[in-house]
Amino acid sequence: MANPAGSDDEHVVFRQYLDAVGLQGMASAEAAGLHTSEWYALSLISFEGRLTSGELSARTGLTTGATTRLIDRLERAGYARRTADPADRRRVIVEPVPDALGRIEETVEPARRHIAEVLARYTPEQRRLLFDYFTHAAPAFRAATEEIRKAASARRAKPAKAGRES
Repeated sequence: MANPAGSDDEHVVFRQYLDAVGLQGMASAEAAGLHTSEWYALSLISFEGRLTSGELSARTGLTTGATTRLIDRLERAGYARRTADPADRRRVIVEPVPDALGRIEETVEPARRHIAEVLARYTPEQRRLLFDYFTHAAPAFRAATEEIRKAASARRAKPAKAGRES
């Protein structure tokens, strides 16, 4: 029996951690009345302050049409708004609605509280190490996401090409 649940195997522990983080994100999105892609997009918008719809499309990996629908849903939910780019009126800027972000803070409060309890177990030096990991792991996960998207796109394109050649 390879890697039984509950073993100390690093791979299993890491998978359980990633699953827990993913489930927490899904629960938070649901509690906020959003789909997970909308939750992620809102996170991007709130961190950046504002993004063009094209930037949002590129960062989420969604098509431009899907991004437009996502922005529509965020607007209807009251979390984001479109504005015209003052430098180029043809470009759409998406920005968070500041008053609505308080609702998001309430949604993520349980996660923050539980993680604060976990972090309190560590010394300041250990926390610096943990946050050094987070600092380097986030870009690594984004790079892995891009690799996964490219590979999936290539796999989807192969059957379409094969079907045209017959």
